[in-house]
Amino acid sequence: MSGDVGVQVHAVTVCRVERSIATIGVTEDDLVTGEAVALDLPHASIGLRILSRVIDLVVLQVAGGVVITLGGILASSFDDAVASAIMLITVVLVMVGYPVAMETLTRGRTIGKLAAGLRVVRDDAGPITFRHALTRGMVGILELNLLGGIPAVVSAVLSPRGKRLGDVAAGTYVIRERGRGAMPPPVPMPPHLAMWATNADFGKIPDGIAAAVRSFLPAAFSMDPVAREQRGRELLDEVMLSVSPPPPPGNHPEYVLAAVVAERRRRDYDRLMREAALRYRLAPQD
Repeated sequence: MSGDVGVQVHAVTVCRVERSIATIGVTEDDLVTGEAVALDLPHASIGLRILSRVIDLVVLQVAGGVVITLGGILASSFDDAVASAIMLITVVLVMVGYPVAMETLTRGRTIGKLAAGLRVVRDDAGPITFRHALTRGMVGILELNLLGGIPAVVSAVLSPRGKRLGDVAAGTYVIRERGRGAMPPPVPMPPHLAMWATNADFGKIPDGIAAAVRSFLPAAFSMDPVAREQRGRELLDEVMLSVSPPPPPGNHPEYVLAAVVAERRRRDYDRLMREAALRYRLAPQD
């Protein structure tokens, strides 16, 4: 039996990729696509974020100087209390309005981030909205402007994705758009399980479990054999709670897991193609 398992495992792990681009140890908190592929979008380094911040501060100095001057001219027409309120509002609008407006209009960029090749995205890698940008901007008043960025640096060092406090509050993080790593190649369908997978009923497999399976397959070759066997069976037990009927008996867990991942990918691809074709038919023709 051990000999058969060795041959089967080797066949499954032909799809292995370099560990530098494989997403190892994915949990439910990691980013997952509809194809159960855990994305490994590289988060921005602290150095790049400081660089983008410095550039944005230069922009703020120039643009803010103009706006504050205009606000001062307007405030001079009122008494001291009203003038102070106008100046305070003007400063807040400059410090918060610039990043919020830029990140909302450009889907996560400011001039500094554009220059540094950075973008703010949601935790699920989607584009941010006004709500996300506003939350980051409001928290940024405290951590960046009033406290000199020290809390932001500490938070970024401690966070796996380099999040500052504003990112934690908004559910966002900053990615490097330049030099992004390649996605792992798709897991191939084991030919002898293709018929079973095509006819199987797939329920809702939890995203964390699906991503863990997708990460386990290319990483399995480097695992301890005992741990590999145990992890494969644990994942199979979790997956089969959402799949019926069970696979033909006698198949190694890694074969079955590969079949599930490949079939889910095929179904997602077919669904996207159908939706694209429908939009094309319904769209007005020139």
